Amino acid sequence: MAGSQAAAVKTDIELGDREFRYLSELVSGLTGIVLPPQKKNLVQTRLARRLRSLGLATFGDYCELLRGTDGGDEIADMINAITTNLTRFFREDHHFEHLREEVIKPAFKARRKLRVWSAGCSTGEEPYSVAITAMQVDPQTAKSSLKILATDLDTQVLIRGRTGEYDGAGLESLPAEVTRNYFSPLPGSSGRVKVAKELREMITFNQLNLLQRWPMKGPFDAIFCRNVMIYFDRETKDKLVSRYRNMLRPNGVLYIGHSESVVEGFPGLRLMGRTIYVRES
Repeated sequence: MAGSQAAAVKTDIELGDREFRYLSELVSGLTGIVLPPQKKNLVQTRLARRLRSLGLATFGDYCELLRGTDGGDEIADMINAITTNLTRFFREDHHFEHLREEVIKPAFKARRKLRVWSAGCSTGEEPYSVAITAMQVDPQTAKSSLKILATDLDTQVLIRGRTGEYDGAGLESLPAEVTRNYFSPLPGSSGRVKVAKELREMITFNQLNLLQRWPMKGPFDAIFCRNVMIYFDRETKDKLVSRYRNMLRPNGVLYIGHSESVVEGFPGLRLMGRTIYVRES
């Protein structure tokens, strides 16, 4: 029996419609992430790895585990497996150009503390890009005045972000000066690098479900929420944007992903550039 079950686990595990409906409703209820029918294959592929690691042969068994008294621990791993985490340093570089010229420079000139929130920070490339941008403007002011909050639903990517360790191949598109000044090779590793300590000290990584209570208080000078809202329905997106607006200081900036948009005429926000919105005072 054990041998036949092991053989079954090694093969492709089929996700039935009933199990998919249960999983999609569970994920939506916990996180607000919408998983339409066309995402079924993605869910099957990502969760099949969880089934194999748990020694389960069917998605029916997996759903029973989630329903049971021991399901709480697995729910976190399930959400981590489903969440997409695709990022790179200085992704959508026009956002960082705007941040440098319209947010960082004016704040540093006014000798004002600067707070930035990276919501959906994934493995940390985004908040580290914010920190590097500020360091390039004024290193001393950046180290004393800039605080970055980096949050994500996925606990595993937060661990990677905190360590600040990356594959050196991910730096190939960066200017040599940036690589030289802010990254150092990890001894004994094969092409891995570590972010400079002075950058890591600017950033606080915390786990956060965006649809639940936010323990932090504003105001923020800038909020990055890029390629996160694509998973939500329109009502959820509008509620989230409204909460972001309320967390921004007057003239604070909201940066969203290239495939996302805010409803035209959204109260209190003004479109200032491609996927860049400013809170009206």
